[in-house]
Formats: sequence, C-alpha cells, structure tokens
Amino acid sequence: MASMSPTTVAWILLVVAGAFEIVWSSSMKASEGYTKHLFTGITFIAAWLSFWLLGLAMKSLPLGTAYAVWTGIGAVGAAVLGMVFFKEPATAARIACIMAIVGGIIGLKILHNAGQAS
Repeated sequence: MASMSPTTVAWILLVVAGAFEIVWSSSMKASEGYTKHLFTGITFIAAWLSFWLLGLAMKSLPLGTAYAVWTGIGAVGAAVLGMVFFKEPATAARIACIMAIVGGIIGLKILHNAGQAS
C-alpha cells in the first residue's frame, strides 16, 4: 500500500478528533454535572485526545479549516446524539440547520482540496 500524504493523515486525524469531541460532549452531559465518575473520566480523556489530535492535524491543515471542521463535526454529532439519547427536540428547522453545518464541513474539505490543486 502506498504511503499517505501528510495532508491525508491530517484529515484522518481531524475526523477522529471530531469524533472524540462528540464523545466528550456527550459524556459530559451524561456525567450529570460531574457526579457520575465513569462519565467524568471519559469526558476528560476524550477531551484530551480530541485536542491533541486537533493539534497534530493543524501541523498540515490551515487553522480556520481545521477548527471549523472540528467544531462542526462535534456540533453535528452532539446535536444528533442529543436528539437520540437525551430526547432533545428533532424539529425540521433544527435538522435543516444541522444539514447546513454538514454542508459547510463538506465545502471546506472541497475548497481545501481545490486550493491544493493549483
């Protein structure tokens, strides 16, 4: 298998960092104000991993792109998990806004790739 470019690795790290952001935000909610110790521990470990991986991804990706994608992944994931597990409202307007964030994330990825081609 051919080795991956630093930019490809950075995007993979960024997606994993975003997934850890979803984990820590959801486990923070589940910790009920840090009173459930298992979820509190998961929160701090996942947050540390998320920030660490984001920092590694920023070695190769622009700050604005990396941070916007990271927060977008976290926001979309947290909103979806909030609706599924924490019974938060799943209105059409809310889902449309979540889809707008997804569109922005995809747009940043496409624009980043287009910028590298020139």
